[in-house]
Parts: sequence; C-alpha cells; structure tokens
Amino acid sequence: MYRGVPTTTTTRGGSPTGSGDSVVTLDQVPKWSDVESRSTFGYENEDSSNPFFPDPLTSSPDGDNSGNGMVARFPVDHEINSKIHLWRGNPWNLEVDAVVNSTNENLDEAHSSPGLHAAAGPGLAEECAALGGCRTGMAKVTYAYDLPARRVIHTVGPKYAVKYHTAAENALSHCYMACLELLFDNGLQSIAMGCIYTEAKNYPREPAAHVAIRTVRRFLEKQKDKLTAVVFCTTTSTDTEIYKRLLPLYFPRDKHEEEVAMSKLPADVGDENGDTVIDERKIRIKPLPKKNIPNPPETPEDLPVSEVGLVRRNSTYLDSYLDPAFMSLIKDPDQRRREQWEKTAQAQSGFNCAKMLGFGDLGGPPLSAAEEYSLHSRYLAKANSLNLSEIAEMKIVYFSVADTGVEWTVKAVQ
Repeated sequence: MYRGVPTTTTTRGGSPTGSGDSVVTLDQVPKWSDVESRSTFGYENEDSSNPFFPDPLTSSPDGDNSGNGMVARFPVDHEINSKIHLWRGNPWNLEVDAVVNSTNENLDEAHSSPGLHAAAGPGLAEECAALGGCRTGMAKVTYAYDLPARRVIHTVGPKYAVKYHTAAENALSHCYMACLELLFDNGLQSIAMGCIYTEAKNYPREPAAHVAIRTVRRFLEKQKDKLTAVVFCTTTSTDTEIYKRLLPLYFPRDKHEEEVAMSKLPADVGDENGDTVIDERKIRIKPLPKKNIPNPPETPEDLPVSEVGLVRRNSTYLDSYLDPAFMSLIKDPDQRRREQWEKTAQAQSGFNCAKMLGFGDLGGPPLSAAEEYSLHSRYLAKANSLNLSEIAEMKIVYFSVADTGVEWTVKAVQ
C-alpha cells in the first residue's frame, strides 16, 4: 500500500491542495463548518457558457423576498456541516476510506478520472476488467491498490441533453447515492468524490454541482450517524468557485445563510432522496366516493343460526359497496343452481332411446379415452347379441361384416 510522506500544502483560492504524490489526511482538509462565511454570494470567476441554466444565486426572485414566512428546505445543521469538506486537488491523494472514480460503462482506463490508474497501479485495471462493466447511474467497488484510500468506487455518469434534462438529473443523483450506499455496505465511513461528469458527456457544471450537493445533503439527513466525512474534490478554479457558492445553499452555516438560501434555491430541489420530482408522473390515489350506506338490518334474536345467515345474505348492506355494472355480469348463485337442477330433472324425466336400449345416458359429460373404448366395446357386444333374422326376412336390413365388427344397414321400404 501507498505510505504517507510528509506533506506540504499550498493554498489556492482558500482551499488547500496536495503537491506531487504526497498524501493528505482528513485533518489537513478544513471542514466546511470551519471555513469563514462569505458576506456575499456573487461570482468571482463567472462561467456564462451555459445559457439554459441561469445561476440561482444571481437571479433575483419576484420582489424582494428574503424568505420571511417560508420554511427552510435545508435548515442549519452543525452536525452535518462538520462532515463536509471542500478540497482542491485529486481525490486519490487523500487518505480516506474510499475515493470515487467517474468512468464509462466498460470501466476502462482511458475513460476513467485522469491520473487515477497511474497512481493506483496496474492491479486496479485488472480488477476493473473482471467486473463485467457497470450501468449508468450504478456503482461498483474495487480495492485501491497503491492509493492511500482503502477502496475505489467506480460510477458511470449519464450523457446529457437539454431535452432529457430530468432523466440525466435523476441518473446523476443515483450515481452519488449508489456511491454512498456502497460505502456503508463495505463498512467504510469517509469518502472523497470528484465531479461525476465529463466534458465528453456534455453535462453542464452548474446543474451537476446542484445535484451532487443536494443528494449528499439528503443522504446525510438520514445517515449522518454512520458517516464521518464527505470531501467534495475539484480540479479547476471554475468548479471550486461553483461549489463555494452553492454549498451555503444546501449546508448553511448560520441563520443568515439559511435565510438567503430560501430565496436563492431553485424551485425544484428534489424529493427526500434528492431525485427530481415530476408532478405528471406522481401516483395519485383518490379516495372512494362517498355513498349513502344504509344501516344494516337488525338480526332478530329468536331466529336460528341458519335463518340468520339467510337474512344477512339477502341484505342490501353489502350491495352498496359493489359496482352494479360488475354485479350485473354475475348470476345469482341460487338462480344458477336452480337452473342446473331443472336441466338435470328434465333430462332424467325425458325420453332417452339410448338408455332404453341399455346403452346408458348419452347426454352426460364428455368421456375420457378409456371410457369411450369401454363404451364402444359394450355397444359392439350388444349388437352382436341381437337376433335380427326376422327383420332380415323382411328385406329391409342388409347384414355385412367389417373389420371392426358387425355392421347393420337399414334400408327404407320402398
């Protein structure tokens, strides 16, 4: 494993950064709660390359509303703030339990975070090749090999298009959520994650930072007791300034930042898991329409049990809950039974020629193959035993022998 060496750090834009291959421990990275609050939320290095998503920190809401009368969606929580760090540098220089690698579906080295495989050694690429790939929005974990971290969590960010903005947002949110869940599944407590988006996939920096920060905030609200540190790592001054401006919105350090965040936050900050909410796709369960349900008739106390059951069965109390259109398709069980009895009685009292001849009831249910063979044998034996010589003398019956038995042919008298 990679051993830590004495570290010298410099300062870039207020955030410490490692130099060379030196290892930086967590206590050397300032916590977000310890960073001095900024009096303004303006740009320092404004990036206006994305006209589709105006910065919520610079766009003023209707009127001069400071958040009076509103409930903070992300209230001040000093315990959560103490677990957040902002680091300018590569995450694999940090001595944490896990670092995040933004890669593609094949987990190959060419599309991974720059410099990760070179720092980890060839063993990381070999283990990634044996994982069988990873789907977009999911994550897989490997050993860290020569890195100071214990594990590397690989995740696949989504491709971005303005037309499918919501789908990309949810997929990116699932990337961060999957990384945090894998952290706990492997018994780890600290994680360093870079910006899980690439220029090749066209994901804008500003919306991606919103998704990353709010997803981590929602996760910590539920699991803050099981996690010790989350380090947001940036490698460019643009990303650093974006995170420094957006972190006060989701992790306010005092009441002033909380009030400012209420008026500066985007309208859609996701659900309790950080996913984007789409009203058209919500499952709506409407209550049943109210009906005037008559009171059930009182059962006479002197009725026997059998008659009490009849009274309840004939009651219209349950009918008020049933759909008449559905009930009209179902016959009354008593009426259906009565019709079956009438058909059976009519068949038994009717004229049955086959039964008279001793052939049994031919109007019954269909027979099996064995029953048909047995019945055919009995009919054939009955035909062979009949004496029709007197009828043959009348020249109206022809007698012939077939392979299957005796065949009688009756000719009408002309």
